[in-house]
Amino acid sequence: MSCLADIIEEYIRMLVDQGKGTAQIQRVSIAERFGCTPSQVTYVITSRFRPERGYVTESRRGGGGFIRVRRISLGPNLLEDILEVVGDSATQAEAYHLISRLEEEGYVDERSARVMKAAVSRDTLVVDPPFRDILRANILKAMLCAYFVSGQVEGTGDL
Repeated sequence: MSCLADIIEEYIRMLVDQGKGTAQIQRVSIAERFGCTPSQVTYVITSRFRPERGYVTESRRGGGGFIRVRRISLGPNLLEDILEVVGDSATQAEAYHLISRLEEEGYVDERSARVMKAAVSRDTLVVDPPFRDILRANILKAMLCAYFVSGQVEGTGDL
């Protein structure tokens, strides 16, 4: 059986799909629908609708407030978009979500996704946490450049 957070996530994804990539929601109405507190809805939105998972959120507070959830589409500048999302530091969860999204959207195959996840795993990167996230981001960006840029020259000094 799914937990409440999974159910709320699926509902919001459905709303985004119905809205052709955008949904404008109110925390209170979703909370009432699922019999939970608005803070639980906020938790789902902040933890599961993040850029590395392919979403951007914006909110307006107050009585007529709302939260807009928008799906990010990876466009013609795919590599640049991805490198921007990765940034200078990436947690294991952020890297895994990004790799999973690339797999779901058909940009990388299952085997490549598994290799990438193994390379950025905390079990592989046995370094102290602040440096591990920086190292993970650099490795992830190097892998993505090698994967998406045909004729990539050895070395990744351009990252």
